[in-house]
Amino acid sequence: MWFLKKKKPRVCVIGLDGVPISLIRDLSTKGYLKTFAQLQEKGHLHQLKASLPEISSVSWSDFMTGTNSGTHGIFGFTDFKTSSYELRFPNFLNLETPTFWDKLGQAKKRVVVLNQPSTYPARRLPGILISGFVAIELEKAVFPASLLPQLKRINYEIDIDTFKCRQNHQLLWQQLASTLEGRRKAWELLWKEDWDYFEVVITGTDRLQHFLWTAYEDESHPEHHRCLEYYRQVDQLVGEIVNRFEKLTGGLQGLFLLSDHGFTGIKQEVYLNAWLEKEGFLRFTNSEEKSFSKLHPETVALALDPNRIYLHLEGKFPQGRIKPSEAESLKKTLREKLLQLTYEGERVIREVFDTQEIYSGPLVEKGPDLIALGEKGFDLKGSLKKEEIFGRTDLVGMHTWDDAFFWAQENHGQDLKIADLASIITRLLLPEE
Repeated sequence: MWFLKKKKPRVCVIGLDGVPISLIRDLSTKGYLKTFAQLQEKGHLHQLKASLPEISSVSWSDFMTGTNSGTHGIFGFTDFKTSSYELRFPNFLNLETPTFWDKLGQAKKRVVVLNQPSTYPARRLPGILISGFVAIELEKAVFPASLLPQLKRINYEIDIDTFKCRQNHQLLWQQLASTLEGRRKAWELLWKEDWDYFEVVITGTDRLQHFLWTAYEDESHPEHHRCLEYYRQVDQLVGEIVNRFEKLTGGLQGLFLLSDHGFTGIKQEVYLNAWLEKEGFLRFTNSEEKSFSKLHPETVALALDPNRIYLHLEGKFPQGRIKPSEAESLKKTLREKLLQLTYEGERVIREVFDTQEIYSGPLVEKGPDLIALGEKGFDLKGSLKKEEIFGRTDLVGMHTWDDAFFWAQENHGQDLKIADLASIITRLLLPEE
């Protein structure tokens, strides 16, 4: 008697950096995202909350660890060195807790992770890792290094040149196309590996939205149709991966799709340090040379990108004079004043979160004291170079907090956070967890 060999459980995750659930619904209805339209008929599209702050370095760290900044220790793209005003640039090696890929390795599962942001420099994983942005050198973004020649043969690129593409949209389209094609070739190359968990992240979506969000929203924009065509091509690649996964496993169980934050258009950028200075909370010893190293000892609070506010605490900063006993009162004052901020009669700040309430773990004290969340269209920044509270640059799209998406075959309920996904995604491979 013949017995069919039971197929081993597998998990495939597809990430679309920065894509909001509203865009998925809109372009699925209009016929540009045919794969997503079909998936919505076969499963559940959940609204998802990103990390706080709502930026990729923190959100993807929440995702890969199933924790928050108070445990994994990544609070932003930059951070203060301990007891200093000097900035450092945290990377993958600074993550203070294991990823779920490490846990899969402990269970003898093999992973392939392609273009995952916030994993540079690449380190040993139980399988293959190709780091995504902010990876600088491909040579340091690949584990094992023996894959490098194959990636170079397919002209694999980590990311577009964001500085040049910000100014040159013709170059932007060229590099969006070449990086997407590189992602496709790398997926085809690595799909042949023996794996239990496979992940690929597409980051061109975030780049397009920062530079040309208006091209998506405005049907009269000269780049509108080109923008929709890019999303159609992304959807096509997603469809190819989904079809291959179905053929390999016999169904959609174990397939997941997500974004790390949402997106919307910018009305105004809001410079928190300029606001703090005008309100008297931030002072410099030399007003002509504004830097954190030139803070006046009477400074009460300071901000780091994009929306992190630190009390100038005694013991935490060299010149800090705020005593721990004063912290609660000052946080309350800052929150109340921020919530009163308006622009042309419109409320600017949606909420101000106390990190003692939104973070958990042994590293909470190392992070900011407050996280300010802007209303839709108000993009908060931590620049020290701005004199005015409000302004604009050539960026037209901004991150949002609570309109990312998560697709799964099963319904996982409401009020999902990106940190919740690790346990959901690994359940099939780590059933005892």
